[in-house]
Amino acid sequence: MTVIATRYLREPAVGGRFGEFGGRFVPEALIPACAAVEEAFRDAWADAGFRHQLDMFRTRYAGRPTALTPAWNLSAELGITLLLKREDLAHTGSHKINNVLGQALLAQRMGKTRLIAETGAGQHGVATATAAALFGLRATVYMGERDIDRQALNVARMQLLGAEVVPVTAGSRTLKDATNEAMRQWVAAVDDSHFCLGSVAGPHPYPWMIREFQSVIGDEARRQVAAELPTGVPDVVVACVGGGSNAAGTFAGFADTTARLIGVEAAGGAAMTDGTPGVVHGSRSLVLQNADGQVAEAHSIAAGLDYPGVGPEHAHLGRSGRATYVTVSDDEVLAALHRLARAEGIICALESAHAVAWVLRAAGTDELPRGSTVLLTLSGRGDKDLGQLR
Repeated sequence: MTVIATRYLREPAVGGRFGEFGGRFVPEALIPACAAVEEAFRDAWADAGFRHQLDMFRTRYAGRPTALTPAWNLSAELGITLLLKREDLAHTGSHKINNVLGQALLAQRMGKTRLIAETGAGQHGVATATAAALFGLRATVYMGERDIDRQALNVARMQLLGAEVVPVTAGSRTLKDATNEAMRQWVAAVDDSHFCLGSVAGPHPYPWMIREFQSVIGDEARRQVAAELPTGVPDVVVACVGGGSNAAGTFAGFADTTARLIGVEAAGGAAMTDGTPGVVHGSRSLVLQNADGQVAEAHSIAAGLDYPGVGPEHAHLGRSGRATYVTVSDDEVLAALHRLARAEGIICALESAHAVAWVLRAAGTDELPRGSTVLLTLSGRGDKDLGQLR
């Protein structure tokens, strides 16, 4: 069972399938565009020059490798060894820059002059605006009105970087609706624009391509953990999951080890826990939906996890048993954010605090016995959330 799961972590099956999930379910007008992205990514990913260029920007611009920080005080309190992979220290303050640098270089390679993106918490929008400024591309970022209110700081950052931020007023006015609008706009502008999707969701090749760009997290962490722990690998690898890009990147480094993989969802937006098979934003995955197949609204205190679906690779990892997915409540998330800040001097994003909340709840139980070793990815920093926390 594990062998099957890890094989799909290298490359999905024909048509972009992760087991029964994945694929390409888009309007006919977008089939050639998705095929062109796949062809360009395959060509670029096999090109040593492209990879060298991406590595150079990751190192000299994004600040990689990011640190692996022991959580000394929480480890002592909880009776475990907790190691934090610090994606919050990457340029722009989150793991989103890993993927966007790759897609922006790919867009240049394809002759595109504009990036179209969607964003929830604003971190992917900021990363897109940043890369567009760096590479001389135009950027248009679609963002739900509700998220614009919650993430005003990131809206200001995007605008300062030169991006156009377009409010989306439809539906729940959150990430789902922003993604709908970004895909609609891509249909109309596909000749000169690249859809710079931010998570491991969407039609093939996006889930695979974005996991590959984010796998730098897991690859780095595996080397860093090997130098830190006598066992070489941790007992548990944990990350928050909305669409699931930081978790997919982290899991990619440990899928072929004995480490337990734990994805932590928001209780109000738990597609892995409460979803059923369906199609959302171009791929088949687990989706929150009603009996008629209508996509349901998700809720999370974290704008980045306020999403009714999940990346198809996560659906496959969950169904195959290689990864386990759990939920935490908003109250647990707030308590975890404050406890991490007071114990370690690190203010993480509300999204990342979901992973911290699970560790705090599980430590000392059968889920996470005393003496366990844990790698936890902090996907982003929390200054964007201060308006909600005051």
